[in-house]
Amino acid sequence: MKELVETIAGALVDHPEDVLVTEEDDGRTLRLRLQVHEDDMGKVIGRQGRIAKAVRAVVYAAGTNQDKRVQLDIG
Repeated sequence: MKELVETIAGALVDHPEDVLVTEEDDGRTLRLRLQVHEDDMGKVIGRQGRIAKAVRAVVYAAGTNQDKRVQLDIG
């Protein structure tokens, strides 16, 4: 799951080397935190949060296939 978020975010930003994803798994819930270069924050969030919402939808769908609840924090 971590690799999925890194791949998506890396394709969106100008500084892919600064993409950092950390994950915490407590059994049922997987919490992912995405950090990017501050100049790329707007590209990851998108207008009115549309890109962030789309990334969350993809990650949520992937988590459903693995019987996990996924939470993605961007910041």
